[in-house]
Amino acid sequence: MEWKLDKNRAICPQICEQVCLRIALGEFAPGEKLLSVREVALAAGVNPNTVQHSFEILEQKSILYSQRGSGWFVSEDISAAKRSLDEMIAEKTREYFAAMDALGISGEETKKYVENWKDAQI
Repeated sequence: MEWKLDKNRAICPQICEQVCLRIALGEFAPGEKLLSVREVALAAGVNPNTVQHSFEILEQKSILYSQRGSGWFVSEDISAAKRSLDEMIAEKTREYFAAMDALGISGEETKKYVENWKDAQI
């Protein structure tokens, strides 16, 4: 698994986001065992404590569960992961529209940019 982490943002929420995304997209199946905390930390280039904390947050949200001595697993009901992903998408959309609003660009103009984002020249 490839980890794309932005060093300008807190790492823990990014790990949570990426795990939720992979579950919601079906890359991690219900009941599937995840890599160990140490293996994820090594692959992501982060501290194992950060991964452990991220997994604990996901456990509190019923997205993952742990089995003592066996590791971390994807919950059988992936609806919590899908809800979490929907919440992340909604938050990022609000942030984008707020940033565009701060630039003085109307909601209608912003929607046009979104609709044509692939055609935009950067």
